[in-house]
Amino acid sequence: MRRVLTTLAILFAAGTASAHGPTPQKIDQTITIRATPDAVWKVVGPFGGIGAWHPDVAKVEATGGDGADAVRKVTLKRGGTLVEGLDEWKGAERTYSYRLSDPDLDALPVSSYSATLLVTPEGDGAKVEWMGRFYRGDTGNEPPENLNDEAGKAAMNRYFAEGLKGLKAKLEGGPQR
Repeated sequence: MRRVLTTLAILFAAGTASAHGPTPQKIDQTITIRATPDAVWKVVGPFGGIGAWHPDVAKVEATGGDGADAVRKVTLKRGGTLVEGLDEWKGAERTYSYRLSDPDLDALPVSSYSATLLVTPEGDGAKVEWMGRFYRGDTGNEPPENLNDEAGKAAMNRYFAEGLKGLKAKLEGGPQR
């Protein structure tokens, strides 16, 4: 009997050790733009203005300006909608932080995220950093490939990178996609 209980205890411990939920993932995208930080902030700073510079965005509906209760509904060209709430906006420091309010797995394969956008001086231009922290689309123990950590990381990296490229093109006069 003692051997059976010991075996069951070992099996239970092994099962709970491998059963874990998702871990937060992080991404950080940076681009340097040949424009002053103030000129960059004028374009990227308005929370509801993402449609003016992000090439993946089809439409934006924004309420609340840059205040604490601001919300933007971002409709993507490839389908899906991101509803995001502004957590903090600091114009003098050229930064804001926001979070996903309602997940849409068709838009991005993540269940939640928070992000910060920051503009700082870089030589004769500006550096724009877009940082995000998120959880995969399926928070269960065995997510399908399209909703796992790798899928979430790839989609978020692509979305941030395309946005920064679009911002650079808008400010430097290059082609936008």
